Amino acid sequence: MTGTCFYNSSLEFHRWTRYTELMVDRLSDVTDKARRALHRFWCEYRGLAIFLVIMVLFRSAIADWNQVPTGSMKPTILEGDRVIVNKLAYDLKVPFTSWPIQTWADPTPGEIVTFYSPKDEKLLIKRVIGVPGDVISMRNNQLFYNGRPASYGILDIEIIQQLDLFQRHRHSFFFEQLNEQRYPVMMRPSEPNHYNTFGPIEVPDGFYLMLGDNRDNSADFRSIGLVSRERIMGRAHTVAFSVDYNDYYLPRMDRFIYSLAVD
Repeated sequence: MTGTCFYNSSLEFHRWTRYTELMVDRLSDVTDKARRALHRFWCEYRGLAIFLVIMVLFRSAIADWNQVPTGSMKPTILEGDRVIVNKLAYDLKVPFTSWPIQTWADPTPGEIVTFYSPKDEKLLIKRVIGVPGDVISMRNNQLFYNGRPASYGILDIEIIQQLDLFQRHRHSFFFEQLNEQRYPVMMRPSEPNHYNTFGPIEVPDGFYLMLGDNRDNSADFRSIGLVSRERIMGRAHTVAFSVDYNDYYLPRMDRFIYSLAVD
C-alpha cells in the first residue's frame, strides 16, 4: 500500500514537472515571438515612433493647443477656439508634471494663462488680475487694483459682432485697462451681489488671482479661490483656429491664427 502511494506521488510529481517545463518553453516561445515582432515594428516604424514621442513631449513641456468649451473668456475667446499655449513662457517643467526644472519669469497682470483648478483639477484658461503683493477688489463689476479703479473704454464693434444677438442685447461691453494692459470684458448690469462685489483681497506670495473676461459667467477666483504658481502651465497668445458650435461646427475663417493681444 505504501509503495503504491509512493508510486502515485512520484507520477504526479513527474506530471507537474513536465507540465511546468512545457509552460516555460511555451512562454519562452511567446516572448521570443513578441521580441521579434517588436524588433520588426521598430525597424519599420522607428521614425514614426520617435516623432510621436517627440510630439508628446513637445505638447507636455514646450507648447500645446487647448480647446475652449465654454464662454467664460468671452468676448476675447469664444467657444470652439483652439488656443495655442506657450508652456515655456515662464518656466521649463518636467514633462507630464507641474514640477519646474528652471523658472525665468512669472505671470503679470493682464496675461491669459492656463492652469489646473485647485478645486477639481480641471484645466482652465483665465486672465491674471492679481499677482503676489497686489490688493484686488471689485464693486459691482468695477475692478480696483491696489486701491485705484481700473479704467474702462468703449469696446470695438468688431469684437462685439462675434457674439450672438442675444448676448449683445443683455450685456455691456468695455475695454478694461489694468496698468499697461488693455483687454475686452463683458458684464450684465445688475445690483451688487456676492459675485460682482468682493474684497479687498491681498494676494499672498506664490499665488495669483484669476478672473474670466465674461465677468458674470466664469468659474474663476470667486468660485475656485487663488491659484498657486506651480499650477500655472503656460501663457495663451493665439487662436490657432475656431469652429462654430452653433453653425454645424463650420470653421470661423476670421479667427484663423487670431492674436489674443489687444493693441
